[in-house]
Amino acid sequence: MSQQVSRVAADGVGGGRPDRLTVLAFLGDPATEQVLRDGLGDMPANGMDIRRGTVRTAIAAMSKMQTPEVLIVDIAGEEQPLHALGELSDVVEPGVRVLVIGDTDDVDFYRHITRGMGVMEYIFKPITREAVARHFAPLITRKTIGQEATRGGRVIAVLGARGGVGATTIAGNLSWLLGVMAKRHTVFVESDIHMGSGALLLGGKTGPGLRMALETPDRIDPLFVERAAQPVAERLQVLASEEKLTEPLHYAPGAARRLIEALRVRYNFIILDVPFLPMQCNRELIEFAHHRVIVMDPTLASVRDTLRLLGLPNGPWQPQSPTIVLNRQGRPGGLTRKQIEEALKVKIDIVIPDIPKQLNESASFGEPAIATKGPFRQAIVDLSREIGFVASRDDSMIDGTAQLTSVGGIFKMLGFSKG
Repeated sequence: MSQQVSRVAADGVGGGRPDRLTVLAFLGDPATEQVLRDGLGDMPANGMDIRRGTVRTAIAAMSKMQTPEVLIVDIAGEEQPLHALGELSDVVEPGVRVLVIGDTDDVDFYRHITRGMGVMEYIFKPITREAVARHFAPLITRKTIGQEATRGGRVIAVLGARGGVGATTIAGNLSWLLGVMAKRHTVFVESDIHMGSGALLLGGKTGPGLRMALETPDRIDPLFVERAAQPVAERLQVLASEEKLTEPLHYAPGAARRLIEALRVRYNFIILDVPFLPMQCNRELIEFAHHRVIVMDPTLASVRDTLRLLGLPNGPWQPQSPTIVLNRQGRPGGLTRKQIEEALKVKIDIVIPDIPKQLNESASFGEPAIATKGPFRQAIVDLSREIGFVASRDDSMIDGTAQLTSVGGIFKMLGFSKG
């Protein structure tokens, strides 16, 4: 399992035989297994077999069976992980792509197993669907995402399945978590230039900049972005307009993508609040996001429209399926989570209970609901991990985000470029 072997496998030489399993995984706990299944879905062409076990289980199995194209092993809890991976290399075929999941968040360990032992990628627990889709999926499908998608800030499109489900509230509070609580450079973009309420929610100001960008993209440059976004806090800005209802938007095709590219140079996270309207501007914003978040409520109409949104094809920067947020769960007369999942034929990723008093008070007094500890804050924290937020050790004030989710996050934190 040398570096040379890994490069051969990555280039497609010596692998891809139609008679062998695409992915075989040995995982130590059910939570990791479920996330891996959700993150990969039906990507493996010749199937995926996930078994309960450790790296030692994998060594015993590989000495008796044919090696798959991709082998995923769990080294969490292993007292001598380097020695175990060395033993594994003795029983697998040369062309195998080995991916590792563990519980060590040390940069030197990552470098040693990927550069010195030929492991192709490593992520550590608790793993997320986003980490699996971003770091493992391209090595399994051999479909890499271009450098234009990986350089710069991360773009998240938050879509309401229909009006009034709470998408703006969730997008705004997610922006507050990232920009104010975690101190990442974040911009909240509200694509509805007439009726949007995101700036009001965050206590920010509207301005003409967003409309100018969407109508005259030739004006977009770093200085324009710096002036158009209005500050809410030191590292949180809002880009929103409040145009007269009698003045329609004259959208210039391609402007949304150009705006996104300019924002990615300036911000770590770009949170897009995109209404479910069949407009070219909205379609482009959704297409060129890295991740889609669909917000729904427990109604039949919301289920219908969520199914329609799930039917949209993934954009070029989206390796995984959208994250589904069920808001206002438990509302009187609403559908149950089980009923909704049976109708959608997919599982709900994030559930926010029906807490109208807290959210109404938050909207009335201009204080983000995430400022108060409770189930709403925890749901937004969980959502932040789903969309790729990687917490540093300085983020311990944010509930549940003190752990890093991938070694890629360590490199970003330390200012290194991975690879």
